[in-house]
Amino acid sequence: MDFGLTDEQEQLKSGARDFLANECSSAVVRKVMAEESGLAPELYKKIAELGWTGMIIPEEFGGLGLGMLDLAVLLEECGYAAMPGPFAFSAGIAASALKLGGSPQQCQRWLPGLAAGSVTGTVAMVEESDSLDPADITLSAARDGSGFVLNGVKLFVPYAHAADFMVVAARINPGPDGLDFFLVEGGASGVTSRIMRNVDQTRRICEVKFDGVKLAQDARLPNRAELLDRLIDAGAVIMAADCLGGSERALEMAVEYSKVREQFGRPIGSFQALQHLAAELIAAIEPARSLLWYAAYAQDAGLEDASRAASMAKARLSAVYSRTADQSVLMHGGIGFTWEHDIHLWFKRARFDDPFFGDPVFHRERVAVLSGY
Repeated sequence: MDFGLTDEQEQLKSGARDFLANECSSAVVRKVMAEESGLAPELYKKIAELGWTGMIIPEEFGGLGLGMLDLAVLLEECGYAAMPGPFAFSAGIAASALKLGGSPQQCQRWLPGLAAGSVTGTVAMVEESDSLDPADITLSAARDGSGFVLNGVKLFVPYAHAADFMVVAARINPGPDGLDFFLVEGGASGVTSRIMRNVDQTRRICEVKFDGVKLAQDARLPNRAELLDRLIDAGAVIMAADCLGGSERALEMAVEYSKVREQFGRPIGSFQALQHLAAELIAAIEPARSLLWYAAYAQDAGLEDASRAASMAKARLSAVYSRTADQSVLMHGGIGFTWEHDIHLWFKRARFDDPFFGDPVFHRERVAVLSGY
């Protein structure tokens, strides 16, 4: 039994590593961070030309028709480079929402543009509670003749200020089965987006207000049964992949620094305490990689334990990334706490990845419920 990547996936991984080394240096990341929009349009155009934006979009809609494992391999490299911009949220999570829940007409309307990189999408899920629990989603979708009216506020919506469309979770009826999903165009009347302060400045998140937003009947996603769970699965794998790449990069930077920084007349990397710490971090990263790959494969294969595997991967890799980033900063000593050093890019990104689409506590509890504990 082969537990490794295919030759094509290995080529995708190495090609992405080389491309991002040339096109997404820390200087480029810092430049995008300084821009209000945080969109990186030049970089996004280049990755669209490579086909990245259509990675998991079916060929009939102009995509490559590949799977979640292929996307996870690619997103690992994006995390390694701390790539800015909406790629993971648009070509990953929003594309998944349409694939899983959209009608043929909705998919035909938006997926070709997503695949080409000319359209940006996002998903508006959480509110003030910052919870993915259906009971905590209260944005109202009231019936209005043959359509609907949305009222409420969504928080932490990635790149809503620049999105052409949003997939919005809203409550149409009380109770656990009263959740629904709607496609809302970014420029719709009554939609107001405001960029929020964010610890991870490589990304932009927004508060989005829906004030009497009128939608037609066909704005409702028809295949909404279990859509929330499937979106949590997809989002968990996507964010876990970013965590894996970030963990690798943070540890690599710390090890490289320990080889050149001298103390007491010798490189600090020669001290047993740092050697053991680096070994412990590697020992945490490698098993987590297997969790991610299996979780992505389980989604592609439609396995019964796909949700459980996705939550296991996100819970573990969120924790691994946070610890690796923390310890890597400490291994740098005082310089690791300065704004000028690049390690803070990954340290802050780890803080964003930890809660986004469910923190470790949420996903551990989900694993327990799905396992019948």
